[in-house]
Amino acid sequence: MIREEALRWFEEGENDISTAKILLENKKYNPAAFYSQQAAEKILKGVLLAYNEGTWGHSVLSLLRRLDEIMDVDISEAEQCAKELDRHYIPSRYPDAYPSGRPEDYYTEKIAKEALSCALKIKEFAQNLMK
Repeated sequence: MIREEALRWFEEGENDISTAKILLENKKYNPAAFYSQQAAEKILKGVLLAYNEGTWGHSVLSLLRRLDEIMDVDISEAEQCAKELDRHYIPSRYPDAYPSGRPEDYYTEKIAKEALSCALKIKEFAQNLMK
């Protein structure tokens, strides 16, 4: 049986995917990318908790690699998405991440769609581990 805490994290990640979709529809591209990263992070933390593992940190890639260590799963397809999503953790929110302007000046619909697509791929990967 999956622990309640694991489900809480996984479900909150699903909620972040819904939020990312709303933000994308409203042309709020940088926060859409951030929420996509958050979704993947929370979903992977849910999987780790389901296997009684600790969930420290914010890197989707690190969490994914931790799953590979404990379960010996093929992360090759999810790994590229993890790298893409980690790129949005800080620059999507902080104006000092860029030499000038604000994060919204650097985010496009294409970038936000790619981030959301990656979050959905991570979710699908994770769902297969939760069965």
